[in-house]
Amino acid sequence: MWSFLTFETLISIQVLIAFYYMGAVVMPILLFWFMLWFKAWLGQKVPAVNVGLQAGKQIIKDHTRWQTRLKWMLLFVVMFLFAELFWRLLFEFLIAYMQMRDALVLGGV
Repeated sequence: MWSFLTFETLISIQVLIAFYYMGAVVMPILLFWFMLWFKAWLGQKVPAVNVGLQAGKQIIKDHTRWQTRLKWMLLFVVMFLFAELFWRLLFEFLIAYMQMRDALVLGGV
């Protein structure tokens, strides 16, 4: 236990993989739920927010065509995929670092 607390022993690759899936799968779902909850909560606390949201939705409906909406949706999907790719690359780097460290430490013994 002491070697873990003094960072002589690092967390394992399995822990990193578990955190990767928590971030890649669970976090987008929780963020979407939180966004919906916060919008409803804010609308209850500040009634002007609901008026502003409805006015904004009407302006967007009146001034955008379905092609523009499709472009925005496509942009969102591409940005989401890039964020997921970045998350994956970050964890691949961390796992590769752990593997290199283990190879150097165990190889030097």
